[in-house]
Amino acid sequence: MAWVGKKYTLYKSENFEEYMKALGVGFFLRKIGNNTTPTIWLEKKGDWYEFHTESTFKTTILRFKLGEEFDEETLDGREVKTIMTLDGNTLTQTQKTEKKSVITREFTETECKTVCIYGDVVSTRWYRV
Repeated sequence: MAWVGKKYTLYKSENFEEYMKALGVGFFLRKIGNNTTPTIWLEKKGDWYEFHTESTFKTTILRFKLGEEFDEETLDGREVKTIMTLDGNTLTQTQKTEKKSVITREFTETECKTVCIYGDVVSTRWYRV
């Protein structure tokens, strides 16, 4: 896991506004979210992990143990139940709401490809070191 601790910054995004719209994110927050260039990284601290998202709009840290459900407040303020799993270089975040939202992040040493799925809406975002 040579990618743990490396910071990745968004450089390309497809269909993210439609994904946020499907989630019920309001117009103003969608415009901010779609025009923000976040930096993400994962840290491991013993049995715990921390997933960081940092931008000029908002910074969050998700602290979790793999496979254990926890309460998450999303960047747009929704309260969801979340489970994080790790399979090789792929971190999967499953958020339970009225529909399930699944976010997969496939890390390499130089890039992270993120696929966000909610219902039949799919968004793909690319980050690089």
